[in-house]
Amino acid sequence: MAWDEWEQLKSEAAERGSAQMQLNQLPPEAGGGPPPQGDLKVNQQDLAAIGNSAYRLYGDLEKAGDHARTSTQKAAGSLKTETFALGGALDHVASRWIDQVRSLMDACAHISNHLDYTKGAHAGDEVYIATVVSNIDTLDKGFDERSGS
Repeated sequence: MAWDEWEQLKSEAAERGSAQMQLNQLPPEAGGGPPPQGDLKVNQQDLAAIGNSAYRLYGDLEKAGDHARTSTQKAAGSLKTETFALGGALDHVASRWIDQVRSLMDACAHISNHLDYTKGAHAGDEVYIATVVSNIDTLDKGFDERSGS
């Protein structure tokens, strides 16, 4: 949009008496109330599978990344020895490769570790909830016994 077009639109809006900013939005849904929640559901098996995949990918990246680094650095060294300018460039690529592989490995480790933590935290929550519910059940039985039910 050109500046003069913008100025024209602003002056037309001012003439209509609507010179304030207005955001486009969807009309509110009938019935009001809170917005609908998503339908995303995940279970422990899904989380475990993702965590395991991230762990395996970490190991694969470590092996394959190191193999590629070693080969590339060896080739770069040979090219440098033969005074090819490409040797320095290839050495630079190898060092960037190492950085990228480490970043990917860190991301995989983070995913795996976080999902392991989440699994443990949810298991702890389940134990806590079961204990609380069990205690309420025991308390209810006590009240029932007192009232002669």
